[in-house]
Amino acid sequence: MISKPSKSAEKREAIALQALGEQLVNLSNKELNSIHLDKRLLQAVVDAKSIRARGALKRQKQLIGKLMRKIDPIPIRAAIDRFNKNGQREKIIFKKTEYWRNRILLGDTTVLEEFFAYVGHDNERLTVMVNSSRNMTNTAEKTKAKRSIFREIYNEIDLKVQKDSSTV
Repeated sequence: MISKPSKSAEKREAIALQALGEQLVNLSNKELNSIHLDKRLLQAVVDAKSIRARGALKRQKQLIGKLMRKIDPIPIRAAIDRFNKNGQREKIIFKKTEYWRNRILLGDTTVLEEFFAYVGHDNERLTVMVNSSRNMTNTAEKTKAKRSIFREIYNEIDLKVQKDSSTV
């Protein structure tokens, strides 16, 4: 004989599903569309994104929780975990980029060589950008150059992280 779960267990499960549904509200539209949600659930999540009144938002989240009980939550959990890991990866890359940009702009050419050793190859364009930014006197030009250098370093570190994660 299979025993029925207690009301407390059912309520805990319902609360967990509603919390999972609430995480959907925080995702971007691109991320939401990649999950392939049920039409009613997707519409409820999209509607919740536009609601600003606390009471109405609470009711909408309860509706999302109710709709979540009718579908399999495992693919949704997996997708949210994947998005969270990507977000953490981007934060790590961003911090490393800031670190290297600050060191490169404040240091001498040996720091740039250290960076190239870190990423595993030289970048002629980055070298030219750094050398030209050191000769700039205009603040606006210098700011623009810093942003360009940041983008270039970010791309290099992103490639390194992708390469490192694919070899593991």
